[in-house]
Amino acid sequence: MAIGGDRPILIKKVKKVSGGGHHGGAWKVAYADFVTAMMAFFLLMWLINTTSPEQKRGIADYFAPASVSETTSGSGGILGGTALGEDGAKASGSRDVIEEQNPESKPTERSQDTASGAAQLEDASEEALRKELEKRETDSFASAAQSLRQALQDMPELAELSKQIQIDITPEGLRIQLVDQEGRSMFKEGMAAPNDRARILLRAVAKIINQLPNRVTISGHTSANPNGSRSPGDWSLSAARADQARLILQGAGVQEDRIYQVSGKANSDPLYPDDPTLAGNRRIAIILLREAPVLPPDR
Repeated sequence: MAIGGDRPILIKKVKKVSGGGHHGGAWKVAYADFVTAMMAFFLLMWLINTTSPEQKRGIADYFAPASVSETTSGSGGILGGTALGEDGAKASGSRDVIEEQNPESKPTERSQDTASGAAQLEDASEEALRKELEKRETDSFASAAQSLRQALQDMPELAELSKQIQIDITPEGLRIQLVDQEGRSMFKEGMAAPNDRARILLRAVAKIINQLPNRVTISGHTSANPNGSRSPGDWSLSAARADQARLILQGAGVQEDRIYQVSGKANSDPLYPDDPTLAGNRRIAIILLREAPVLPPDR
């Protein structure tokens, strides 16, 4: 109350709040650390996803400790945990350590695996080479057969004779057979010398033989008698006809050292086993053998 007419004294207390109305800025620092950590995490995930296994292994090797000992002994040395003596219970292990330090003392498993792998690779290479050579030889035979067929079609004098040549590829090689037809024989009966028709065919075959380096076999064949029997002179007759074919081939340019075999088989190997009396069983078979080419004598 006022005393003596003086004005009353008023006391005003002001409460101060520090930091303003937003409770401080510490949360901003924490949020910034969180965002930085998340960015680093996603960056790490992206790097892991984009690196190859080889790069990951290289990074792991880079950070791996280089001074870690592989031994499991307490001392960690070369001879740690082993005894040098040869006698006694503690001698076990010393020989293994010494042999491990000297690779020449025994063959390692790695060297054995390497030798085995090299042998397998060599075998595989030889097998692949053999198959490739066989394929090339077969392709050469097929090309030669096609050339002979084309020559028979292109030459009028050979067109009628094309039915008397049979060409096929056998396990032995390229086989070319000059066969008789009923009423169209290549030899007079009982004679070894071929007629003009056979000579023309043999010269055409010689041109194909000269395109390839393979050796040649020639065999003569006869047919059985009407009663199925074999004449005593069929062996010598078939051999003589094969030899006459050889002379014609050599006269057409086939080198003598390419002739590997000349034989007479009589009617022992008929072309038509169901009927050995057919005229088609009388034939001259020429085979270009499957083998490496013959080298000249000076090689």
